[in-house]
Amino acid sequence: MDIYYSPRQANHSPDTFLVRGRPVPSPESTERAERLLAALQDAGLDVTQHPGDGSARLLQRLETVHRPRYLEFLHTIHERWQTLPNASDTVLPNVHQTGGGHHYPAHPVGQAGWHLHDMACPIGPHSFEGIFASVASAEMAAEAVLDGAREAYALCRPPGHHAGPESAGGFCFVNNSALAASILRERFARVAVVDVDLHHGNGTQDIFYRRGDVWTGSVHADPDQFYPFFWGSADERGEDAGEGCNLNVPLPVGSGGNAFMQGLEHLLEAFQAYHAEAVVIALGLDAHKDDPLAGMTLETADYARIGERLARLPQPCVIVQEGGYPTPALGQNLLAFLQAFTDTRRG
Repeated sequence: MDIYYSPRQANHSPDTFLVRGRPVPSPESTERAERLLAALQDAGLDVTQHPGDGSARLLQRLETVHRPRYLEFLHTIHERWQTLPNASDTVLPNVHQTGGGHHYPAHPVGQAGWHLHDMACPIGPHSFEGIFASVASAEMAAEAVLDGAREAYALCRPPGHHAGPESAGGFCFVNNSALAASILRERFARVAVVDVDLHHGNGTQDIFYRRGDVWTGSVHADPDQFYPFFWGSADERGEDAGEGCNLNVPLPVGSGGNAFMQGLEHLLEAFQAYHAEAVVIALGLDAHKDDPLAGMTLETADYARIGERLARLPQPCVIVQEGGYPTPALGQNLLAFLQAFTDTRRG
């Protein structure tokens, strides 16, 4: 399997985020990628490490899933933030347009409140470089599939599936999975995103919600009791050209592997009816029982089951790393998925 990662992704390195009003150490740290990379290398897998600056086409491609003013915000906000009197070294909003604002402000504080929809997305002096390197890994994996690879894996950090057309949230700034799907659309007429992260991929859903050329499906903890709270219910089915092209399978918080596999089977029944020509797997490892975000109780063996089941899909696949936070089992969860996926495809 082709595997892509950029050490430059470590340039985004948040120290804290807010939980119930208190700053706590961020689990979305460079340690995540270090543990995943070490597991891949210890298993003897070949990892293509790239500079992380992306292709000349990457910014143009990003405009297929994000609005230009949002990309400009990500690129420039830290420098503009530093010109404000008494500004912190980290960009964090102190105002949000939660009521649905109508005016897009010019002021950096207003723009931060417009684009950063929660307090889990601090932007530091080198964050944009890390964010761009992460999505460049997804681009390279998608290009490998365009060039004929049957599957490819992108070790993306920070993750991306909570990032919407012009919003960051849940540790996510640029939607790596959506970008991979958009690149696959350059060759394939119908593409699907299958999201198996603990959390609903609300950003991916928002990007494609009114489109019929990209089907989106997510198995996740019920948002009635879990992040992202405001998206991810079963009645969200898509609109306009995308009506019927989105499926959410919310599971009770605390669900284990059997419930997750049942939910995945339900998702894949609808997926089969769409007749996708290529697939993006948004791979979260945070439903594990020891994950610090504590939403489900999957075992490492369950990730082998998920990998085996998804490998039976006949389409070429781009696997994009989403969640999964530092625990002793993190690397083993990734290997369980990838090895089962690869063995099933080769078998």
